[in-house]
Amino acid sequence: MEEIVREKVSVCWLRRDLRLFDNSALYHALKSGFPVVLVFVFDKHILGKLSDKTDKRVHFIHQRLQEINAEAQQNNSSLLVYHEVPKMAFSKLISEYDVQGVYTNHDYEPYAIGRDQEIAGLLKEKGVSFETFKDQVIFEKSEVMKPDDTPYTVFTPYSKRWKEGLYKESVPVFPSEDLLDNLLKISPKKSPSLADIGFEATEFKVPKPDFSEALLKNYHNTRNLPSVPGTSYAGIHLRFGTVSVRQLVKMGIQYNEQWLNELIWREFFMMILFHFPHVEHHNFRRKYDRIPWRNNEQEFELWCKGETGYPMVDAGMRQLNETGWMHNRVRMVVAGFLTKHLLIDWRWGEAYFAEKLLDYELASNNGNWQWAAGTGCDSAPYFRIFNPSTQLKKFDPKLEYVKTWIPNFRADYLPEIVEHSFGRARALETYKKALNQ
Repeated sequence: MEEIVREKVSVCWLRRDLRLFDNSALYHALKSGFPVVLVFVFDKHILGKLSDKTDKRVHFIHQRLQEINAEAQQNNSSLLVYHEVPKMAFSKLISEYDVQGVYTNHDYEPYAIGRDQEIAGLLKEKGVSFETFKDQVIFEKSEVMKPDDTPYTVFTPYSKRWKEGLYKESVPVFPSEDLLDNLLKISPKKSPSLADIGFEATEFKVPKPDFSEALLKNYHNTRNLPSVPGTSYAGIHLRFGTVSVRQLVKMGIQYNEQWLNELIWREFFMMILFHFPHVEHHNFRRKYDRIPWRNNEQEFELWCKGETGYPMVDAGMRQLNETGWMHNRVRMVVAGFLTKHLLIDWRWGEAYFAEKLLDYELASNNGNWQWAAGTGCDSAPYFRIFNPSTQLKKFDPKLEYVKTWIPNFRADYLPEIVEHSFGRARALETYKKALNQ
């Protein structure tokens, strides 16, 4: 019986880099000397934890994969999509193709690190190389460190060192889009439908990013005004890599340093998570473990539903629940309100955001919640407590944002869940007492 000779291939495993242009791992795979198979795995470990089967993020990923598959088919190739735990998916892949190497981009979250170690071990047993590349950040892990080679824990000096590094080196490009002829020529493969992976389509359309010159040049003036379309909606596209961070950084350099700083915050929190993995479940500063959170479940429920009686807080939570997105200034207000006015553990709020946010990213979500609670690195001092009513007057004086998300709004639409001065005094006393133990 004649033995079937399998073609030698390289594999590019797409994860949080859902694009075929300026993709570091794909570029290196396409230059490997072997035709490239594009692979995506709907990870059963991850999907199994999502209770909402109309999760907008899953629908977004599914749509994006269809677009990538269409691009691959224009090059007489096809995207292979598995619905498996990753180890099983790669076992199947290795049985179908003579895989010489797997190319993928770094992921810095704890689950992803463990997953990649497992896949690297499996591939090593089979004599297959596992090559990983930097792609979702400009500087990673220990590339921006203090002069004594310890990690920064304060943003401003980190950002200065980050910019020094950026201007010493040019931002690299990986023109993978020019090499797509090196994809393996295969007939179109059927991908699993949303129903096949246990999810349903949603009517909601993810906002397209706005990187127009007009928006970016004016970003520092509009970014704090929730009623104005003054943000780029880059978050979800960075989260899933449908845009290249290298291209965005170049825009920041060209148009607006404040916008560039927001991209640096993202990398700062990723660096913190890498060096201090305990922050995933614990306070960055352990002395804050002594805070006796009230954790009133009824009050938490009212916060989740946007029924606290504070218009900016409620508008923000309703925007989040309906769209999966919330304006950044409002995120600060609602997080500060939950942790300070209600004295509810930041982990409760962080988990709710993780469930709802389209642009959820562990490092940034965790870092920002700990910043709001005053328990994290580079955090605001615990005694800085936003007054939601003052924030409303300052950033939504005409109530345009509030009226968008609270229909038939009137001044006394709901009783305030807690009076501001009382909540502020209680928080100050609670924090001070705990920290002085």
